[in-house]
Amino acid sequence: MDLYDVMRSTAAVREFADEPLPDETLHRILDHARFAPSGGNRQGWHVIVLREPELRRQVRDLYVLGWREYTAYLREGHVPFAPGTPELDLEEARRTPAPMPFADHLDEVPVLLVVAAQLGALAVTDVGLGRQSIVGGASVYPFAHNVLLMARDASLDGIVTTVLARQEPAAKELLGIPDDHVVAALIALGHPAKHVTKLRRAAVEEFTTVDRFDGPPFS
Repeated sequence: MDLYDVMRSTAAVREFADEPLPDETLHRILDHARFAPSGGNRQGWHVIVLREPELRRQVRDLYVLGWREYTAYLREGHVPFAPGTPELDLEEARRTPAPMPFADHLDEVPVLLVVAAQLGALAVTDVGLGRQSIVGGASVYPFAHNVLLMARDASLDGIVTTVLARQEPAAKELLGIPDDHVVAALIALGHPAKHVTKLRRAAVEEFTTVDRFDGPPFS
C-alpha cells in the first residue's frame, strides 16, 4: 500500500476474523517495525509473542480486570487515570462486570504481542517537573505504531492497548518479565472482521498554531 493510504487507514481495530497469521508474516512485520526511532538508538523494547492457550487465557483475565477499572472511570464521565481525576473504588470496579467482546475474548485474537520496555534505556527528560511523566514512551511507542503500520500494509489490522499495565505485577510474574522492564503495551493483530475505510480526525487548523499555543491557526 502507498504510505499515504496506510497512514490514513490505520485504525484501532478490535474485531478479527478467525484466520491465522503465518509466522513469516509476523516476522516481516517486526523486521520492518524495528527501524523505529528511539532515544540514543537504545531500542529498549522486548516483544513477547503469546501462543500457549492457557497463558493467553490468564493474560485475558488480567486484561479484563484492567478493563473493568478503565470503564469505571468512563461511567463516572472521567478520562481514565488522567492526572487530577477523582479516585474511585478500584477493588469494587474489578468486581463489577464490564462486558466487551475484545476484552472477554482476547485469548482468541490471532496474534497477541506484549511489549516490555527496559526502564534504563529510556531518557525520561521530563523527570522532576512535578507532573505526570510522559516522554519516556517516545522511545517505545513509535516501534509499537510501526507494527500497526506494517500490519496495515499487509492488509491486516490491530490495536495498541495499555490496559494490561493496570495488572503489571501479575503480568510480569506470569510472563517472566525482569524487574528492570515494565509492561508498555499489548498489541493485537489479525485479519479484520471488516476494514475501516474512513477515519475521523481533527483538522490541522484545529490543533496547530503559529509561534504560541494561543497563536493563529496554521493553515
